[in-house]
Amino acid sequence: MPERKKSCCFTGHRPGKLPWGYKEEDPRCCDLKRRIYDAAEAAYEEGFRHFLCGMAQGCDQYFCECVLALREKHEDITIEAAIPCPEQADAWPEQEKQRYRRLVEACSYETVVSSHYTPYCMQRRDRYMVDHAALVIAVFDGTSGGTRYTIDYAIKKGVPIADLPVN
Repeated sequence: MPERKKSCCFTGHRPGKLPWGYKEEDPRCCDLKRRIYDAAEAAYEEGFRHFLCGMAQGCDQYFCECVLALREKHEDITIEAAIPCPEQADAWPEQEKQRYRRLVEACSYETVVSSHYTPYCMQRRDRYMVDHAALVIAVFDGTSGGTRYTIDYAIKKGVPIADLPVN
């Protein structure tokens, strides 16, 4: 398992909380993806080599795609798909399921934190990522939900947060 001090995780909103929803061609989404890539590259330059991603729709997948692109430049990067439960993508539209499967396949590691869905498996996944990271990159708009939970947990654990505001 990669060293925690060289590991970075990500948390961010799903499309329902983003001003552009699922419209990734929106200029604000394109700008956010650039900022996520830049944050991942900055983390790499600071010595981070392992990146953990929760694989949810929206910002998690943007992050995974950015780190996969960064890995094309830096072969020493590893990416871990931190999956809350095997059923994570079961209810998603087919196109989103295909994207999910493609991303998970491209990751270096796959960790499933719960053997089946429970009401708490998402939080368990979030704690797993923070517990294995020395930096959290976050896309956060201040609202309640899973991203706030992850940020609050990181603060409690003393893990630094690089915040990328939603514009």
